Amino acid sequence: MSERLANLLNALALVAISIVLLFAFYAQFAEGELPCPLCLLQRAGFVLVGVGLALNVILGVKPRHYGLMILGAVAGAIAALRQVALHVVPGTGGYGDPFLGLHFYTWAFVLFSVVVFGSAIMLVLGGFATAPARKLSGLGLVAVVLFAAMALGNGVSTLAECGLGLCPDNPVSYEALDSLLGR
Repeated sequence: MSERLANLLNALALVAISIVLLFAFYAQFAEGELPCPLCLLQRAGFVLVGVGLALNVILGVKPRHYGLMILGAVAGAIAALRQVALHVVPGTGGYGDPFLGLHFYTWAFVLFSVVVFGSAIMLVLGGFATAPARKLSGLGLVAVVLFAAMALGNGVSTLAECGLGLCPDNPVSYEALDSLLGR
């Protein structure tokens, strides 16, 4: 695989991860579905995957960046699978509204599995950077900026919801923000 194609695929995948995080934000703010602790761990997994992709876009495609992506995807998949297991028993319901028939945590597990599989394919096909990193422009720049905004937004949102302590199991408000504002 050419280095140029590998860079393009990584930039497109970074945009896809940003869209996943953006969709989670939409559910959080437009539909009022505050993320539970397992949801936040899944978002952290997506952020780690995005960091690996961003490193590939910024510094050039390297095997260790795919390794970081795989670690993030496995950690996120474990959190997603745990949440699936909590809600698989009939009568326990689900957390949040389903999207296209599946809950977000089920979709997260599917996407994390795709990341692991895709990373493995990219490792097999090669296309690793041999030249020094190039200046960011075009799709790569847009992908990195969009991802940085989504990662920062998730961090701020989590801090507003949980503060520096443990997050509530079934969040109903932004506890840290409410206590800061004296509500």
